[in-house]
Amino acid sequence: MKVLLIQDVDNLGYAGDVKKVADGFGRNYLIPRSMAVLATPGALKQAETIRKAAEKRRAHEMADAQAMANQLAGLELFYERRAGETGKLYGSVTSTDIADGIKAKTGLEIDKRKVALPEPIRQLGEQEVTIKLMIDVATTIKVHVLPEGGILERERLSKAEEERLLAEAEKSKAEAEQPVEAAEAEA
Repeated sequence: MKVLLIQDVDNLGYAGDVKKVADGFGRNYLIPRSMAVLATPGALKQAETIRKAAEKRRAHEMADAQAMANQLAGLELFYERRAGETGKLYGSVTSTDIADGIKAKTGLEIDKRKVALPEPIRQLGEQEVTIKLMIDVATTIKVHVLPEGGILERERLSKAEEERLLAEAEKSKAEAEQPVEAAEAEA
């Protein structure tokens, strides 16, 4: 079946393109969702008009998507989840969680379907996740999954490490001063 695309469709084509698709895909998905119409001679006459209008709209959307991608670049999200001793989560971090985290941190509203997460994250650690804003515009963010109490635990450990380093510095300073005092006493 040949269809004329009215909207841009991921992995298929841009608005105004004529594509040959499987009958079921066209009849059950594209046409009911007003993404395409049958490629009749009358519809083909409108193809150029649809293409020009879509190019103008796409240029505007591309600029917006690029601006969003620049804002999201380098973003890091932290999630705390209950985990077993092997690092496997009892729950998961889903694309909805990531979309909500982006909104909370940056204020940008991202559709969860734009978060290219093949399956929910079920392991502790750091993972790079792709955010696909448009067909040609994507960016990656880092998602850190920590064990429950992980952020607080990390802060506690860093304070303990800082205290240990200070104690070592005091000890080495005391040791450095001790031979000087002994040398002065002998002289």
